[in-house]
Amino acid sequence: MTDTSVSTHILDTSVGRPAEGVPVHLSVRASSGGIWSPHGSSKTDGDGRCKDLPALPEGTTHVRLHFDVEPYLTRQANAQQDAPRARDSGAFFPEVAIVFAVRPGEHYHVPLLLNPFGYSVYRGS
Repeated sequence: MTDTSVSTHILDTSVGRPAEGVPVHLSVRASSGGIWSPHGSSKTDGDGRCKDLPALPEGTTHVRLHFDVEPYLTRQANAQQDAPRARDSGAFFPEVAIVFAVRPGEHYHVPLLLNPFGYSVYRGS
């Protein structure tokens, strides 16, 4: 049987570039409403990607990706001297948590499109 795996990347849509250095934590559970177990962590690379998250344990039915985006967004706001005043007020979303269902043997790539006042996700390839 093929391992069930997860990868992700973050694109900062406010600047059209990958978000580097964002901590990402992976948790798993074996049923809806079950207890979350930490399973791995990573940090986005220069291309905004986490390629080194561990394969999921057998029996995993749900995955949670937790992105600690506040430090990244704060760095971006401080680096942009001409940013609107409202943007300099800190991260509106200091963290993003994405929960999704998985099936055995599949790969799940879940990109995060991020900007200072919003985000979206989708199942990529």
